[in-house]
Order: sequence, then structure tokens, then C-alpha cells
Amino acid sequence: MTESTYRIHGATGDWEVVIGLEVHAQITSNAKLFSGAATAFGAEPNTQVSLVDAAMPGMLPAPNRECIRQAVRTGMAIEAQINKYSRFDRKNYFYADLPQGYQISQLYHPIVGEGQITVTLDEKHPNSATKTIGVERIHVEQDAGKLMHDQHPTRSYVDLNRSGVALMEIVSKPDMRSPVEAGAYVRKLRSILRYVGSCDGNMEEGSMRADVNVSVRKPGEEFGTRTETKNVNSVRFVMAVIEHEANRQVDVLEAGGKIVQETRLYDPDKNETRSMRSKEDAHDYRYFPDPDLLPLELDDAFLAECRASLPELPDAKRTRYETELGLSAYNAATLTAEVETTRWFESLVSESARAQGKSESDVARAAANWLLSELFGALNRLGKDLETSPVSPAQGAELLALVADGTLSGTLAKQVFEIMLETGDAAGKIVEEKGLKQTSDTGAIEEAAAKVIADNADKVEQYRGGKEALFGFFVGQTMKAMGGKANPKVVNEILKKALG
Repeated sequence: MTESTYRIHGATGDWEVVIGLEVHAQITSNAKLFSGAATAFGAEPNTQVSLVDAAMPGMLPAPNRECIRQAVRTGMAIEAQINKYSRFDRKNYFYADLPQGYQISQLYHPIVGEGQITVTLDEKHPNSATKTIGVERIHVEQDAGKLMHDQHPTRSYVDLNRSGVALMEIVSKPDMRSPVEAGAYVRKLRSILRYVGSCDGNMEEGSMRADVNVSVRKPGEEFGTRTETKNVNSVRFVMAVIEHEANRQVDVLEAGGKIVQETRLYDPDKNETRSMRSKEDAHDYRYFPDPDLLPLELDDAFLAECRASLPELPDAKRTRYETELGLSAYNAATLTAEVETTRWFESLVSESARAQGKSESDVARAAANWLLSELFGALNRLGKDLETSPVSPAQGAELLALVADGTLSGTLAKQVFEIMLETGDAAGKIVEEKGLKQTSDTGAIEEAAAKVIADNADKVEQYRGGKEALFGFFVGQTMKAMGGKANPKVVNEILKKALG
């Protein structure tokens, strides 16, 4: 374990920032936490609201088993303590978008206890230093609705579609000491949630958002007073909040002021935080056990099913890619960072092995290189992603098979790939229709090579005089003369013999 060095240099010396994150992750389920109302994003306002969500008199909540299951699976994925006994509490406060007048949450007995997440501090260099960040707890709670304000200063409207949606609140320990560590933590957590399938991690749609707790202190001193910046909805903004808030607090303290424990909001347009309200403590919410809900008691069979359902997680997958498939550390880390990339890659490898009649380990490196360089480069240029890719894994595998069996050279493969992107046609069809098949006709290649040598007598003399780098020139000219269709291996053999 190691830490990234991050210090704020003030007039009175260096300051250290202490960071904790409370990440709210919307649980993947078709129904809300305590009702059967739908949870689809983007529905018309107030069209996904049950009588329970609207807090109509006499309506009683009933826990959604799938939401509990997903929370347990998430805890297992971060090696956390799973509590067989947990309980729901009422957190009392008034908001116009929470019809009950209280939130059903968990304070005293959360469903998941302490766990940990290991992050790579320099994600561009996968073998760089790592740090293990503690997770204090994961508890399950219901979300509130959403207030919408129009241009009239006295009117606000409420949309209760989100009211009652199941959330996991994942509370880290105050172990982070820099914006880089916090950014790496959020990215890794989001990756794990997506692998597990317990949250889609879509921060833009609000299904994952972070409350950012920041305080500053002189190195080695006690923790300072913290502020909490609410509902930050991107990794970049999380890092920006920490940077701004830490510097603001240092300025206040060095001017002789005091930090007030409060809740703040982040304005991304101005890149600043501003005060929202004083920060409440637990007793201010008057927590007490929810009288309408029995405690949750999880049996061994349920826990065993949850554990058996977990997929191979990113760290284990990355190690397997390196040890079993022979991928570089960088490629393995890049391919396992997002579950969508992993699924596409594994489908490509499976299809390639079948098409070439080889093992997956034999085709994995070529597949990884093609995906990360050729396909990702093309998608970036087209403004698309893997979900909207015009080329499928099966089509990519066919292209790679044509390269492997010598039908296509690397140059021809690039031409075929560009046509695939434009038309969506299969590689084999394009090769036949466009006549792009590579040739190993030694007679034709010898003729082209002889002409290149004859036309460049001066370079032949330089090459034979020891300027061996010119060999690439002769290869390039011969390939050009053959329209890019000559087998490069044959070209090299013929030229070496002719220039001998």
C-alpha cells in the first residue's frame, strides 16, 4: 500500500487533505425498494408512482428481495462483512419531494459492514503503486423524488418517479488523500458495480452520484472539520470539488477563520462550491427503527446463492488475462476496466479461436491489439462506442482469421476494415467483391522486386555498403508496385535473396 503525494502549499506551511466519499448507487431492479412501481429512466413525470411511494394513508412497505440480493452481492464483491441481521430505520426530515416526511434507511444495523477496494494510482501505468481504501459500510435506503423549478419565482413542481427507488449508500473510510485517489476509487467502484450488475453506474442519469467529504489538516495532526458537497455526478467533478474545497478551507484557516460543518453544492460552470445548509448530525434526524418493517434475517442458502452468482471480477480477470492469455499489463488493465469492453473482447476471442481452429490463448494477443488500436481508434473517430459499433465481434474475428491464414496483409486488412465500417459487410464478402486477396505469386513478386532494384541502383549500392535501414525502402516500393497485395513474408524473402 502506498499514497499519492498531494499537498496544498499555504502561507503557514503545507496542508494535507482528508477525503471520504458517500456514493449513492441506484440498485438495478425492475421495481422500487418497497413497492411494485417501475424504475425506468426518462418516464413522464409522476407515471411511476404507487400509493406506497405517494405515502397514502394505510399503505405499508414490503422489501423487494432483488434489491436486498443486489446489495449483498455488492458487499461480497468488495470482500465486505455481510450482516445476516439488519434493520431499517426512519430518518426524519422534511422535503417537499419526500411525501412520507421521513426516509427509510439503515443506520444502526446496515446490511453490509466493512470492506475494501484496491485502486491503481496511475491508471495509465497498471504496474504503478496501488492503495487499498476502506469501505465503512453499505446500507440500503429509498431515494427521494425530484423538484423542478420553472422560470416563475414562486412555482415548483414535484416528480415522484424516483421516490422509493432503491439505493445503496456506499460509505468509504476517510482514507483518501488526493483528488487522484478519489477519482481512481470512484472509477474502480463503478467498474465493480457494473461487473456485478447491481448498478449501471450511469452518473449522467443520476443512478450513481457522490457526496464528497473534505477536510484539511497539517500533516500528522487530528482531522479537521469537514464539509460535505452533495450529489456530484461525474468523476471529473468529484476531483474538481476536492481541489476547490481543500484550497477554500486552507484560505479560510490561514485567514484566521474556522471551517463550519455544513452541506455544500458544487457549481460546475463556476467551478466552485457554495453553502447549502448546516450539516445535521444523526440525532437531528431522530432515527428510530421503522415499525412497519421487520428486521432482515438472511439465511445461509440465500448467501450461498448470492456468492455463486458473482461473476469474475476485474482484478481477477486482469490477472487471468496476463497469466493465461499472455496479454501485457497495460492491455489487460484496459480491457478489464469496463465490463462492456471485457464482454466484447471475450466474444471476439471466442469467435477468433473458432474461426482459426486454435486455442483462445493463441489468438488473444492479436485480438487485443486489433480491438485496442484499430477498432477503438475507428470508433473514437466516428463518435461511437462498442454498443453502437458497426462491426460485431464475429465480423472482427473473420477479419483476423483472414490475416492469420495469409489471405490479407496488414495493409489490405486496414482497407477491408474501413469498408466494413462504411457498409457493415463481412470481411470475406469484401475481399471477394473488391479483389483484395493477398498474393504469394513468387514470379510476379520477383518481377516487381527486380524492377525496384533496377530503378534504384544508387540505394542498392548504399545498402550493400552497410546502410541496412534501406531494406525497408525496397520492401515498401515492392509492396507499392504490387498494389499492396503481395505477401510481405514472401517479399522479404525475395528481396533478401536479390540484394544478397
